[in-house]
Amino acid sequence: MKRFLIVLLAGLVLAGCASSGVDPLAPKTVNSVNLKRYQGTWYELARLPVYFQRNCAQSEAHYSLKPDGEMAVLNRCLTSQWQWEEAKGRAYPQVPGKADKLWVEFDTWFSRLIPGVSKGEYWVLYVSDDYKTAIVGDPSRHHLWLLSRTPTVNGVVREELLSRARQQGYDTTRLIWRTSDSKMAKTSN
Repeated sequence: MKRFLIVLLAGLVLAGCASSGVDPLAPKTVNSVNLKRYQGTWYELARLPVYFQRNCAQSEAHYSLKPDGEMAVLNRCLTSQWQWEEAKGRAYPQVPGKADKLWVEFDTWFSRLIPGVSKGEYWVLYVSDDYKTAIVGDPSRHHLWLLSRTPTVNGVVREELLSRARQQGYDTTRLIWRTSDSKMAKTSN
């Protein structure tokens, strides 16, 4: 019994150490994000599969900076049946004064029932100098979005975004790409 308690205590101590501090293997975020420049519309070029976007053919996010420093979030998804689905929420810094790692929380019945439980990590891994392209992910590497101010980008920009995502350890072979407008038109006929 004594041995069991020592092993259990050692395990708890190690688990506490593992979850504290900074994970050296976590993706690297940008040094700083200017939220005034980041606000506006971003089009999703590609994403890793995620349950809540399973029906999305085209997605976009609209960010508005609020006076308190938080961002109002409106995510829109166009389904292959040409129907818009929307989710409203807020984004706020995980560390006050640093906007590279944000918490995102959507206004749902679940988040109203148990506040704080349904927040997700939104890490800005890359943003171009002109704030026209960005890469967002989470530390587990289960979520990844390639974003642009326009619904499409040229091949050079696309390859640059893919290369940056791969350098951060994301599996880009599993990306789901935005359905083009021409493909959407064909499916509606």
